[in-house]
Amino acid sequence: MFCFQCEQTAGCSGCTSKAGVCGKDNVTARAQDELTGALVGLARAAEGKPANRDAARTLLEGMFTCVTNVDFDALAVQAVTAHVRAVARGLNGDVVPQEYNLDRLWNEPDEDVRSVKSLILFGLRGMAAYAHHAFVLDYVDDDLSERFYECLRAIGSDGTVADLLPVALCVGEANYTCMGLLDRANTQSFGAPVPTEVPLAVEPGPFIVVSGHDLKDLSQLLDQTDGRGVNVYTHGEMLPAHAYPELKRHPQLKGNFGTAWQNQCREFDGMPAPVLFTTNCIQRPRKSYADRVFTTGLVQFPGLPHIEEDANATKDFSAVIDRALELGGYDELERLTGINGGASVTTGFGHDAVLGVADKVIEAVKSGAVSHIFLVGGCDGAKPGRNYYTEFVEKAPKDSLILTLACGKFRFNDLDLGTIGGLPRILDMGQCNDAYSALVVATALAKAFDCGVNDLPLTLVLSWYEQKAVAILLTLLSLGLKGIYLGPTLPAFISPNVLDTLVKVYDIRPTSTPDADLAMILGK
Repeated sequence: MFCFQCEQTAGCSGCTSKAGVCGKDNVTARAQDELTGALVGLARAAEGKPANRDAARTLLEGMFTCVTNVDFDALAVQAVTAHVRAVARGLNGDVVPQEYNLDRLWNEPDEDVRSVKSLILFGLRGMAAYAHHAFVLDYVDDDLSERFYECLRAIGSDGTVADLLPVALCVGEANYTCMGLLDRANTQSFGAPVPTEVPLAVEPGPFIVVSGHDLKDLSQLLDQTDGRGVNVYTHGEMLPAHAYPELKRHPQLKGNFGTAWQNQCREFDGMPAPVLFTTNCIQRPRKSYADRVFTTGLVQFPGLPHIEEDANATKDFSAVIDRALELGGYDELERLTGINGGASVTTGFGHDAVLGVADKVIEAVKSGAVSHIFLVGGCDGAKPGRNYYTEFVEKAPKDSLILTLACGKFRFNDLDLGTIGGLPRILDMGQCNDAYSALVVATALAKAFDCGVNDLPLTLVLSWYEQKAVAILLTLLSLGLKGIYLGPTLPAFISPNVLDTLVKVYDIRPTSTPDADLAMILGK
């Protein structure tokens, strides 16, 4: 196998043995490569054809299936590939269009071409995750689907670096549109997030832990647990669900269990409750709890029960609920904490909530009460060096605000950093896709101060792990943001020449130490 799409890739260069660091075996890796080649064929078949919703969903499902920690089942991946080919054949006069052999990309002799094509491919995979979340809520953008097709066709072309770099930025532009679409899908379906304190303790009695990102799945589970005596707890990137009015109206949505995705094997060990994985971030479950793990959507793992969607786009979670009742939960209150010992965390500072107090933020910056705003967020992971983000937040000036999003926040979101002007210093904006909220806020502040976003006292300090982070980075670059700090390591698929271009044009800065980076940012 060959895979270097995520931050934990072996030796910071690529997984090449019989299994990747994530646990994906070589058979599944090859199946995902074949699926990607078939998706290029689908993009070729769609060229010049009218918009087709079935083809668009097939594209998104195929791309999302290849994101890290989504599908570990080779047979399931092969079934997706067969469906992609059937849809492509339907668009192409019942002839399978020319596909793309991904070995050509992995063995591309020009490392810079390979680097930029990989940047495009991985960004598309990340964007597909966001587009899929919107699609299942019936929010679709046909122009966005066409952008997917165009960029996929570029991967299968013989373009030069000069040809391909604009395509990478096109992915970033499209992802901004995509995140805006998902923002509308979530807020119009479940209401605008409101600041909400979320307890980390678990009450006695039966409960279910829901992981992933898909709010529709969580909504259906909450509807089905109404009056059943089963509580529901979020995990990982599901934490922001507590801020949505239509979800929090369910009294059985109690709190958040555990921290970020990479700690699940330890945190789920011995837990007397089932876990439902709705999107990426599943790890190979330990035997001690594998008998109570369920998957749904595109997440699959060999041997685990999978809950399918019916013809009416609904899911029956009765098997999960029955398992919760059977296991019974804890006998007494289980007092869990965050990584730093906090008993609760706060979420729900989306763009509506922050802009609702924008006058306070603007006045605080103008008066000097707030000296700087840091966006510290992104993916968490297991490799050493990620304590950088905790130390950075702890050492940031006490008169600074910390915006955060995605699962990287679990490193520090239970810290008590106090308040400024009645606002908590840590403002959790939500999931990784809620980088859109951060950009909306930044744009509004720039307008208020009559300056560009790059002129604001704002610095982005990002952690990356998988392909959604790649899509977000491309979005930031496409919007012209500069001086971004990126860590804890640089992507293995970025060649030295491409990195040099990003540094020169966009002032991308690899993270070093919190002290050194803060001194650089603050001009000390």
